[in-house]
This record gives sequence, structure tokens and C-alpha cells, in this order.
Amino acid sequence: MCGIIGYIGSKNPVEILINGLKSLEYRGYDSAGIALKEKDKIEVVKSIGKIVNLEEKLKNEELISSHLGIAHTRWATHGRPTVENAHPHTAGNVTLVHNGIIENAEELREKLKNEGVSFYSETDTEVLAALINQYYKKDPIEAITKALNEVKGSYALGILFKDREDLYAVRKDSPLIIGIGKEENFIASDIAAIIDYTNQYLLLEEGEIAHITKDTVEVIKDGKILDKKIQTTNLEKDAKDKCGYDHYMLKEIMEEPVVLEKTFEPYLQHHLEKLPDLTKYEEIHIVACGSAMYAGMIGKTLLEEYANTKAEIDVASEYRYKNIIYNKKTLVILISQSGETADTIAAMRKAQEHKIDTLAIVNVKTSTIARESDQQIFIEAGPEIAVATTKAYILQVGIMALLAYKTALEKNLVKDEHHVLEEAKKLPRLIKEVLDRREEYKKIAQEIYKKEDVFFIGRKIDYATSQEGSLKLKEVSYIHSEAYQAGELKHGTISLINEGMPVFAIVTDDSIKDKTFSNIEEVKSRGAKTIIISNEHWENQKLQVTVPKISPYFQPLLIVPTLQLIAYETAKLRGCDIDKPKNLAKSVTVE
Repeated sequence: MCGIIGYIGSKNPVEILINGLKSLEYRGYDSAGIALKEKDKIEVVKSIGKIVNLEEKLKNEELISSHLGIAHTRWATHGRPTVENAHPHTAGNVTLVHNGIIENAEELREKLKNEGVSFYSETDTEVLAALINQYYKKDPIEAITKALNEVKGSYALGILFKDREDLYAVRKDSPLIIGIGKEENFIASDIAAIIDYTNQYLLLEEGEIAHITKDTVEVIKDGKILDKKIQTTNLEKDAKDKCGYDHYMLKEIMEEPVVLEKTFEPYLQHHLEKLPDLTKYEEIHIVACGSAMYAGMIGKTLLEEYANTKAEIDVASEYRYKNIIYNKKTLVILISQSGETADTIAAMRKAQEHKIDTLAIVNVKTSTIARESDQQIFIEAGPEIAVATTKAYILQVGIMALLAYKTALEKNLVKDEHHVLEEAKKLPRLIKEVLDRREEYKKIAQEIYKKEDVFFIGRKIDYATSQEGSLKLKEVSYIHSEAYQAGELKHGTISLINEGMPVFAIVTDDSIKDKTFSNIEEVKSRGAKTIIISNEHWENQKLQVTVPKISPYFQPLLIVPTLQLIAYETAKLRGCDIDKPKNLAKSVTVE
């Protein structure tokens, strides 16, 4: 959530900071602000709404001449989205921007009020600025350290001091990097914010404080200067471009065949030998949030159905607080695109406290989950800018399918190894065929875009796929959508079916096809408009999408792109902000 960028160098920072904020828009935000510093003056400009509002405000301000600044996009947590609550926040000598949540902010606020401090916002961030200011006696590192010793919660901070000409940064449980340039340096919550200026960076670890000038970077922990290795990203500048597509979401959907081939290639080349061996574990816990959890649901079904492996699936925000009785032969699989999902990080650490092995399926190689997990499988999605995940989800499902297949293979539960692997190699081409049928999806979107309620139904693995289809539709089109096990409709929910209500039925599993058919007839008889997504053609069904029939390990990989494109086309007809849906953030770095 939120976005941070900071600059110190010889250039005017305004354009650099604004461009950086625009690169972070995908993370989700409802206000934005900038602080510029020159000599003993700090000028702060803030606005609610989009970054263009901040740009307009800056044009009308007579700004100080500056070579040092910080900027922020805020997604409201403590306090409504107002100018007063927007970042940066200033208290005395201290001006800062903050990603994360200070859990004991109200306790600290009362303490500071008793010490004579006044507050102007509802935010936890202003409390943090005031706390650092209380400890500031001309030594920034000492003040930051003392203040953070009293803080409970998560943070990534960019900090300016009124009487100093340098930049400070520190993080805990929220990502922050330091960009290394020539006679200029940066801080950012994501490499995308600074890739136009440098591809070199330092990764700031938990509790490390960075002291940054235009020529130097010192990283300090426990009073010692650390020797940090400069890293280089392979993210290209044009990776942020839409490449002619109307939206990032559409671009990223269309990239699915390419990224799937890239992700699968090293495993298929070596007959899956490079994948971890799951047979040494008696049970698997799959832990994730949002779409990643629905990818995990598919993985659970495949592991149980075809690999005879006990698997559990939990949303990370629940798992981290559950009293789990671990079998020592348990593996916890963590799925996260960003690798910075706060609840998933906490779930990982919970497992590790119990000496349980962890395996991460993650896109960002430098992320917290990638660095702290015991084993990693990296998906090759590249940058995913649209808030609603598409290509990363496909790859998460693909990796879970390969893991389930390899486990079945090693347990001698597979009869025709060659056939399944050959189908895996054909997947990119088959997905492209599915994606090329956009006219079909546009017709379905025309049928549903004026509706305000939609159901998705399915059984077994089709129910897991329904969950993701429903989520994608509600995320980007704002249509209220729910997914149900098809057999559960008659237990109350069918009472909500009314004339013309769209009901998507996903049917790919032959073993329960007839059962799902009866559920389709039930909703039809109550006036529903049914749309069937299947791997076979259905007679007398007006609205349907038929995808190629392949191995059950990979069948969801052909169904989901159709649901993604239907959601996209529906949102487009409704005039929604497809890449940046309201109230959503790309990387959920707070609870």
C-alpha cells in the first residue's frame, strides 16, 4: 500500500518525485503530497485524490529552489482521506513520509499531548513525526533509534530534518530501497519509482537506518556502519509502458502465454527435477491472501485429488492467529506476488518459530518472503502494474499444478508421464488461442454490465476457479459478485436468484458434470441468465465459452483467462478505473 519516493542530488526534485509517484499509482492511494527542502526551510504541498491534483497545486505554488525532497501517495488507514491527513507530516524539526501502521499510536499520542505536543491530523504518522522530534537533539540517528524503540507496528520512513541537508530512511515490515545514482541518490518503496534514473540499489533490511547525501550512503544498525552490497535490477524502463494497450490489466493478461512459457521452461527441460520434493512431508499448509489464496485452493485440490497428499488452505490473516498443532513433517507453502504481504509474512514467521519448513511461490526476488523463506520458487511474471492480478495468478496456479504433478509422479500415481508434460509445453499456445477470442467475451460483457449482482458456481476445482472469477469481476467492475459451491445454492442462497440475474457456471470436471448441470437447471428455472464456461460445448445454451480440453492439472489455466477478460470488458463498459480500482492497493503491507 501507499508509495514513497525521496531524492537528493543536484537536480530540482519536483519532476523526479512526481514521476516516481506516478510509477507507484498501481499500489493504490487516495491522497498525495510532497516536501521540498532548501537550507532551513521545508515546504509541504498536499492534495486529496489523484496525483494530477497535486501537480495542479504545485503549478500554482511559488516553490522554493531545492535539491532534496520526499513524496508520498497515501491509502487511508488512520483518518479519512483529507489534506490534513495526507503525507508528508511535520512536527517541529521533523518532516516524514510513512508506509505501514503504528499500532500503539493512540497511546503515544496521549503521552505526547501530556508533554505539550499539539496534533493537527488523525494519523498515526504525525504521532511518529512528533515522537522523533521529541528525541531530536542534533543527532538524527539517535532520535530515530530512540523513537522507534517505543513504536509497535510496521513502517518504512523517509525523513527530513529542518536543520540538515541530508535524507534518512528506515524500515520494519514494509519495503524500502535506496537507489544509487551518479551525484544523486534516491529512496523508494518500489524499484519502479526510480527505474527511469537508476537500476542500482541497496536493499534496506529490518531496523537498518540509512543516512543519504547526494554522494554517499551509510547504512547503520546498532551503531555500526554496515557494508552493503549494491544490487542491479533487470527491470527495464519500458516495462511500465502499456505497449499500445488501453490498460495495464489488458496488457498483462495478454502477456500470460509468454510469462508462463518462461516460468515453466527450466522445470520442463529437466523433467521437473528442479522443483522441490513434497513427498517427505505428511501434510501441506497453503497460506496466502486474495487471488493468491484462490491459486492455493486449486493447488490443494490437485494435491489431494491426484497426488494423494493431505493439504490445507488458509487465508493468511486467519492462519497467523490460529492455534495450529503442527506435525513436524509439515510444509507451509506461502504464495504472494509481491512477497511483502503483511499477513503472509507473519504466517511464514509463525511457521518458522515452530521449526516448520517454508516454501515461497513469489514474483519479487528481493522481497521479504523471498529472502526469509527456506525454499523459493520464483514465478517470472515481471512487473505487474494493474492492481488486479492476472498474469501472476496464472503462474501461481501453474506452479501449484507442476508441484502436484511431480508429487503424483514420485508416488507412482501417474500412468502417462509423457502425455502430461507434452500438454504443459502446449499451454502457452492454448492460452493464446483462448485470449484471441475477445469478441466472445465482449458479447458476454454486454449481457451483464448493467447488472449489480452476479453469482459464480462450480464444484471441486471448478469452485476454486469460480472464486477467482468472482473476485476479478467485483475488483474491477464493482459489480457485487459471489462464488458458491454449486450444491450449496439450494441451502438458502437460491432465494436471491431473480429474473435476468447472471449466473456463471464453470464445468470442467467430468466426474461431477451431471450434478452441476442439475444446479444450472435450478437457477434457470428461477429466471437466471446462465453463462457456462466449460471444456465442452453445451447444447441449447446461448451464452457459453468453450475452451480446449486438457489434463485436469492444467485445465484451470485455460478457464481463468476467459474470466479475466470478461471482467475487463465489463469494467470497460461500466467506465471503471480498471488499473486502479477504488479502495484497493496492489501490495497489502499492513494488516
